[in-house]
Amino acid sequence: MMDKNLFNRLLESTTQMDEIARGERQPSREFHVDAAQVRIIRKRTGLAQPAFAEAIGVAVGTLRNWEQGRRDPEGPAKALLRAINNDPTNVMAALRQ
Repeated sequence: MMDKNLFNRLLESTTQMDEIARGERQPSREFHVDAAQVRIIRKRTGLAQPAFAEAIGVAVGTLRNWEQGRRDPEGPAKALLRAINNDPTNVMAALRQ
């Protein structure tokens, strides 16, 4: 079961992410995700492409495009990858619930 404090921090983070996406808040720092970083972030979770794509709610083809540098993650996907990069264990646990 997830710690209530962790859940509240995660919820606040997603609220702030939404405000940034709508242009109501400036990001505290920019996070560029390139193809190599997407692959590294996924591998830190220990998941293969199909399982990772399902966990974060994107098509496997989208994930492959990110990992091969054909496309860049944007908006909420970029924020979710940043969260996973910062705390893969807890964020992936939160996504499973």
